[in-house]
Amino acid sequence: MEPSEILESAKAAAEQTEGSRKRLNAAVAITVAILATFMGICKVKDDNIVQAMQQAQADKLDHWAFYQARNVRQDVAEAALTQLELSRALQSPANAAAYDTAIAKYRATVASQAEKKEELRKQALQDQVNYDALNFRDDQFDLSDALLAISIALLAVTALTQLWALYWVALVPTVLGFVMGTAGLLGLAIHPNAIIQLLS
Repeated sequence: MEPSEILESAKAAAEQTEGSRKRLNAAVAITVAILATFMGICKVKDDNIVQAMQQAQADKLDHWAFYQARNVRQDVAEAALTQLELSRALQSPANAAAYDTAIAKYRATVASQAEKKEELRKQALQDQVNYDALNFRDDQFDLSDALLAISIALLAVTALTQLWALYWVALVPTVLGFVMGTAGLLGLAIHPNAIIQLLS
């Protein structure tokens, strides 16, 4: 082989390598840009879900506190009712009518507090259901965020090492992160419980 041919062959190989590097760098840059955009969208939705979770938690605590207040009111009314019923037996027929009116009033109060207390209990339980449903979606966004962060780290190493194989490895957490983020955005029931429990 002539020295000029060797030089031309080396030059062609260098140009091919340079072209491959440019393509890899472009692929990494585009992938990172897409990931950053997707993560931003997911972050907005996740923040809204977290706010809704905080509201559901506050509502649940409020409902249980009011439930306890209703419970105390019911107990006080029941105690008064018991006292009135015991005292009524000792009253003359002239006073019995006034006791009967008070007894009826306290019976109505006891029934009303029991009914309102039950409504509050149901609301508090529904608040917990709402919280759990929101937490399910929050977990999806958390897992998506973690997977996409791993992907970006792998892409950074890819840009440094210029290895296409590492780029393809980085696409694995990228795809999984997109799946979890999309599931969170669309409310899909994709939830790897084993991984979530391990990370919780």
